[in-house]
Amino acid sequence: MLDPLVRPIVFPLLAGLVCAVLPDRPGSRKVWERVRAWLTIVASAASIRWVWPLYAGPLNDGQPLSSAGGWLRADVLSGFILLATVFFSLMIAIYSHRYMAGRAGQRLYYSSLLWSLGLACGVLLANDVLLLAVCWGPLAVTLYLMIGLSGGGASEAARKTLILVGGTDALLLLGAALMWIERGSTSLVGEPLDLNESSNYLAFLCFVAAAFAKAAAMPLHTWLPDSAEKADAPVTALLPASIDKLLGIYLLVRIATDWFRTTPGTDFLLMLLGAVTIIGAVLMALVQHDLKRLLGMHAVSQVGYMVLAIGTGTTLGIAAGLFHMLNHAIYKSCLFLGAGVVEQKTGTVNMDRLGGLASRMPVVFAATLIASLSISGIPPLNGFASKWMVYQAIIESGQSSGTLWWCLWLTAAMLGSALTLASFVKMLHSVFLCKPSPEIRQRVIERAPWPLVFPMVILAGLCVLLGVFGRGTILRYFIEPAVGQSLAYSGTWLPAHASMLMATALVLGWLVYAMSFRGGRFRRVPTYIGGENIDETRIPGIPWGTSRHVEVTGVDFYQTVEQLPGLGKLYSMARAKVFDLYEVIGKLINPLAGALRAAHQGVLPLYLGWFLFGLLAILYVMMERSP
Repeated sequence: MLDPLVRPIVFPLLAGLVCAVLPDRPGSRKVWERVRAWLTIVASAASIRWVWPLYAGPLNDGQPLSSAGGWLRADVLSGFILLATVFFSLMIAIYSHRYMAGRAGQRLYYSSLLWSLGLACGVLLANDVLLLAVCWGPLAVTLYLMIGLSGGGASEAARKTLILVGGTDALLLLGAALMWIERGSTSLVGEPLDLNESSNYLAFLCFVAAAFAKAAAMPLHTWLPDSAEKADAPVTALLPASIDKLLGIYLLVRIATDWFRTTPGTDFLLMLLGAVTIIGAVLMALVQHDLKRLLGMHAVSQVGYMVLAIGTGTTLGIAAGLFHMLNHAIYKSCLFLGAGVVEQKTGTVNMDRLGGLASRMPVVFAATLIASLSISGIPPLNGFASKWMVYQAIIESGQSSGTLWWCLWLTAAMLGSALTLASFVKMLHSVFLCKPSPEIRQRVIERAPWPLVFPMVILAGLCVLLGVFGRGTILRYFIEPAVGQSLAYSGTWLPAHASMLMATALVLGWLVYAMSFRGGRFRRVPTYIGGENIDETRIPGIPWGTSRHVEVTGVDFYQTVEQLPGLGKLYSMARAKVFDLYEVIGKLINPLAGALRAAHQGVLPLYLGWFLFGLLAILYVMMERSP
């Protein structure tokens, strides 16, 4: 029988291989599609069955497990994130059973999903820097394959993802090599390295770059919005929204707590990048018209909260980063799955062409509403609970450091939450609550089937449960053991109090609404806009005597943001991809590539000439240095 730590790695990899070799004949394609889908669901469920006893047993008692000759190791932190990883893979597998039905490329899709699960488990259980690198690198390949399956413009997004994420994987290898040289061992267990040595500092930066690219934090974030816009919903919900976030933040926590001794300078760097990520990404999300790209920008922005919290260097900050990591994976997966249902049923994710879907997709709307309020930090949902911890960690770090930088970090975090709420008010109005567009009015939209809405209902329910009961469950039994101590909270907020206040507000609001419209007592007033009543003036472009109908959509309203002083220049630079590291590096490399291309014409005598020239140069150098 396989070792308990080996099972979560090997079985998903083998199941993915089985999916890859199963036949794909035209006559029996539907049958084999179902076999692959159910094999993926069963393998993900079996992974939960294997992982849970590990956590509920010795890991819960604070005793790490080692196996495979010391190559694998599990502690409370890795076990906690391992449980989250296999849970999200199961949710996406259930969703994919119906979403991917009849689509091309299912063999590669389900194989890549299971391989991603197995490799992610390998990263979390690796006790050796070489094994970590071996499992970390192929995840970029599976992400590339799954994005590329979506068709359309997804191939370019997949290529961009592979270059950015794969390029930083090379930095991970460099950091691993430097750590190996310094420690004299490839084991990840040992004394943290001081950053006084330049080689250790370089290794630290290499690991941070790899973590930032995987989690999609600025400036290595640009692959995620492009992938979110072009890739299928279950792909973005599985990797960029959940598994990649979990792995990236897991690596960052290991870097900041176990592998290196951070300094005030490195903490300041992390907090600065976290604050920039929060504000920069949410400003980009605010003006998006594409639903999936908007969600992709918010996936970047929320990473900023995690990086900012971890950068505080406090135990509360580490716990806040881990809690927000989990909460983000929950509500962002729910949002991406909802966007997938909208796209599948309407044929578009352009918010200008949607509207009125709340009555046609009530369950999808309800789940999306809960997830939207959660990501905006509205109590008593889980997003507020973890953001409140982030705020407290920032204040605590400011009190211990004696500087006023914490005021800037706190302002960025709270402003980011406000702008996030504004962005999702736009989204909810444009997609679900405003009048349907002509395209939507002409379409017959059926209710979403249960395999599509069931994962959304579970995830939305977790947003509520972890907000109300998270302090006594996730924090007490998972996160506090992971950080090694009980957490002290400040402030007066309690989940029960927040829940009572929210319920009271809802009841009072309903009463006011009911009393205002009882008996049809309301008054009509002229439409007022731009300083004049619409009924009293002529609307430009509409002939006199015709019906003057005015609609201002949520998307149109937010276009004025792009014209605000200062922000207009920012948005124009963003459209020119000035902040896109992929594009900037590409512009620098293209001239060099053109010069090298001219030297490589495929002519054998030319290559032979270059070879002889290089050989003569080497001989000359050797002769000059010889005694």
